[in-house]
Amino acid sequence: MTRLIFGILLACVVIASVALGPAPFAILLVLVSMLAAREWHRLVRAVETPAAPFHQNPFHLQTLATTIAIGLGTAAMVNYLPWLALVFLILGTVGGFVLARVRGDNAPFQAVGVLYIGVPALSLLALHLYPLDHSPHPQLVVGFFLLVWATDTGALVFGKLIGGKKLAPSISPGKTIAGTIGGSVCAAIVYGLYIAFYDFSMLPAMLFAFVFSGVAHGGDLLESFIKRRFGRKDSGSLIPGHGGVLDRVDSTFAAAPVMAFLIFVLGLNPLFGGYR
Repeated sequence: MTRLIFGILLACVVIASVALGPAPFAILLVLVSMLAAREWHRLVRAVETPAAPFHQNPFHLQTLATTIAIGLGTAAMVNYLPWLALVFLILGTVGGFVLARVRGDNAPFQAVGVLYIGVPALSLLALHLYPLDHSPHPQLVVGFFLLVWATDTGALVFGKLIGGKKLAPSISPGKTIAGTIGGSVCAAIVYGLYIAFYDFSMLPAMLFAFVFSGVAHGGDLLESFIKRRFGRKDSGSLIPGHGGVLDRVDSTFAAAPVMAFLIFVLGLNPLFGGYR
């Protein structure tokens, strides 16, 4: 029940920020990125000492550096300067590597955190800003979130109800094959109904959602792999019933750049009849 309540609350916050326009959505993205950066840089720290145990969440310079890089990148995107946003991410990655190297703090993983968090954040903002010739397009972003959330929720529900064989027990002991298939089916149904509501092409949308949900599943597995790599079960405990911020957005982080690539590079119309 706790997971359900907080899940609904978070979804309402996200959708409200999308509906209010690019600026509120960008602010939310920076806030989420800051919290995710805090968890990431704690998760991949090289050394735990009695003076700075992980569970006490000490202030970490890497978190500040990552937040600044993503914040500047977000500001550039809002002003329709995607090339400058990319420059800020690259500078943040290089700066993060140098800072961690000086501190002896697992430089490769610390630096990768800027891209792992920053690229999805800027991809989400691009989905909101760019598809309609620099006109905000909340319809597309809301559909994207519904697809990812349906995947996660379906995987959880079907995995609990059916159980059965594990998908990748060495990486994610709780993820089952039945849950994975159930999540993809839920994604197809929810996204198909969303597209049908606007009287667009429902069946192609359902097929796309079923296939695309595999990216969201992959994001979940990737974060689980990283947590196992560093001996952690959860990335944090900020969100009751969900764990940390990274635990909540891992699927979104994987799916957002792929969706942006499909739209901006391959020319996909993810609404299957709308806006193009």
